[in-house]
Amino acid sequence: MKTDAKLYTQPLSEMLGQQVVNSENMSILALNEAAMIKLFQSEGVLLFRGFATNVEIFTQFTNKFSKDFMDYAGGVFNRRIINGDSTLLSVNDFNHEIKLHGEMYYQKTIPLMLWFFCAHPAAQEGETIFCDGKQFFNELSQPLKELFSQKKLKYRGHLDKDAWQKQYKTNDLNVVKQICKSNDSHLVINKDESIDIHYICSAIQHSMYENHPVFISSLLPAKSMYSESVSFDDGSEIDDKIMRELYDIAEKITTEICWEKGDILMIDNTRIMHGRRAFVDDKRDIYIRLCSPLFSTNESNKG
Repeated sequence: MKTDAKLYTQPLSEMLGQQVVNSENMSILALNEAAMIKLFQSEGVLLFRGFATNVEIFTQFTNKFSKDFMDYAGGVFNRRIINGDSTLLSVNDFNHEIKLHGEMYYQKTIPLMLWFFCAHPAAQEGETIFCDGKQFFNELSQPLKELFSQKKLKYRGHLDKDAWQKQYKTNDLNVVKQICKSNDSHLVINKDESIDIHYICSAIQHSMYENHPVFISSLLPAKSMYSESVSFDDGSEIDDKIMRELYDIAEKITTEICWEKGDILMIDNTRIMHGRRAFVDDKRDIYIRLCSPLFSTNESNKG
């Protein structure tokens, strides 16, 4: 295979992203790193297709560009650990739709970068979707821009003992206290050792490479899956009219990826929201790694 290979790209969609294509029997590990970093910083999402990949190569490749890998402690979905590596996880906890969202935006500590690997695509459906949070902000009506600039979101949850032990990967409430403290999350421990937790943040952020306002949050899936889990920070409801506008914008600017075996997807989690379509094929298997870029970033203004 060729080494020190150049990037051969084509648009991933009319709106967003680039696809890095293996046109000359390249090794993905030999791609020009500086060129790829520059492209990622500009585009926010890159798809690598047609390369010889497996789980080991995916791990090597992501290690070249990333640091501070996370183990998903505090994450709300169940994720299966792959090959004994707690930073390599399957995303297939269930098969229904997940609305567009920023990863783990219901807490302060987020992964700045996401990597996905297609170990096995669904026979049909199950597309991963994404959109540009900068474009999402631009599409908001002026009243919604003003509303989300003035009011923050409040995520809240109630977990019984078994649930928080699973979610926080510990049976020690002191560990949970420390995780919540580091995430600026308010924690209440009840007499039955269940917990109540809430976290407040803005849906309007700034990405790590630009100073343009970005709409990025966990609002859409939280509202569609657990409607009582999110409100404005003053306790007022995020009503159906608001959500209809947000869902309409999401569908208008969404790009789909129909997975092929061996695909690798690189996402800026401070700019790009992602989700997925529903599927029925239980052989679909997509892996994720949560991390930060090894290369330079600007400070994220999340809060």
